[in-house]
Amino acid sequence: MVVERKFISDLIIKYRISKYMENALTRAGFSRVDIQKTPVITRITPHVTNPGRVIGRGGETINSLTESMKKRFKLDNPQISVAEVQNPKLEPRLVAKSIANSLERGINPRRLIHSAIREVMESGALGAEIIVKGKLAAKGARAKKIKVRLGYLPKSGSVTRLVTEAHIAAYPKYGAIGVSVRIVQPGTKFPDREVKKIALPRNIAAASTRSMPRRM
Repeated sequence: MVVERKFISDLIIKYRISKYMENALTRAGFSRVDIQKTPVITRITPHVTNPGRVIGRGGETINSLTESMKKRFKLDNPQISVAEVQNPKLEPRLVAKSIANSLERGINPRRLIHSAIREVMESGALGAEIIVKGKLAAKGARAKKIKVRLGYLPKSGSVTRLVTEAHIAAYPKYGAIGVSVRIVQPGTKFPDREVKKIALPRNIAAASTRSMPRRM
């Protein structure tokens, strides 16, 4: 029981650190954070689109962040090393956040999802799924769900750990919308099958959010 409690406690701390990083590094384009705890140090690696905002002039920002996390989470020797996101189109949190921002601006949700999943698959993903659910129409309309899925995307079993995912909420003026994004990264190896890239359906291959009318 002692080992189980320690395991659960570590998971809770990692979750709290991840949420704290998400809030603190929003302007730096936060995507995810890797946390490796050893008896000597706790190595924290946030993945962001703009590392300069995390580091700051002369390392001032990252030093302040390190001290803040040391006090807030009672970490003995936290070390933060920043990693730059190589392709934002393969980062579920960034894709979900971009969709949420566009929904708040009134972009047509179905065309928006088709365009987003096209960009994900064109970036090399082996599979992707985007779900938006909530008030997708004007005030007074019923909530609905739009789901688009392409390629191979396991739904159960231990292989689901190979799928990256994120969940974001959008808040347009007519009600909240949940955005979920799941991506199988390029080069992912599954023990039971070989996954190849697929050809995009015509309607998705042609999807674009350019010149879309804004909804009122």
